[in-house]
Amino acid sequence: MLEVCDIHSYYDKSHVLMGVSLEVREGELVTLLGRNGAGKTTTLKSIVGIVQPRQGLVRFCSTELKGMETFEIAKRGICLVPEQRHIFSILTVEENLQIAVNKKSPWGIPEVYKLFPRLEERRKNGGGNLSGGEQQMLAIARALVNGPRLLILDEPTEGLAPVIVQEIAGNLMEIKKSGIPILLVEQNISVCEKLADRHYILEMGRVVYSGTQKEFAENVQVKDRYLALKTH
Repeated sequence: MLEVCDIHSYYDKSHVLMGVSLEVREGELVTLLGRNGAGKTTTLKSIVGIVQPRQGLVRFCSTELKGMETFEIAKRGICLVPEQRHIFSILTVEENLQIAVNKKSPWGIPEVYKLFPRLEERRKNGGGNLSGGEQQMLAIARALVNGPRLLILDEPTEGLAPVIVQEIAGNLMEIKKSGIPILLVEQNISVCEKLADRHYILEMGRVVYSGTQKEFAENVQVKDRYLALKTH
């Protein structure tokens, strides 16, 4: 469904991605892992056109995306929920959802309220009055009502309390079960192992590992080498 083939991306003269390749197939949840600065967010930005790769290919449903504007890529059904969430703080929860509704989406406002009961309870509250976890739920819900064919999430559980992390993990499992493929950047390895079909690890702008969840779970050496915090 999504194919990223040997992309090289830069910030000015800084060569950040050096031949990154990955794929997300129908119905999969795939994680992109790595330490801070490995190039994960740049990879996501390169897929959705915020950063234009100078080399390589990005295909979605066999259509080449490289060179398209971000809004053109979004129209094709790729939806990025960024780390900063970007909800409208002066609008209510329901207003945030209403402005994103795509009538063709199987996820209407009643459906996302069923998935995120907290949002229905706070539907009249301003976005700026929500907790961090509630804002994250709203950002995901807003993406769903827009009818994504591929959902891309950048660090959805960062900085959240463990009980909220587990709630959001459960929400992502339900979204996956609905058939929407997901590309997930996430630092919480236990969450990734519960949700993912396959994993990729980035290190200094290169893919250094790819494998199934079973292979990843059994490979302690890879986790220690590329994901454990360095102490020196």
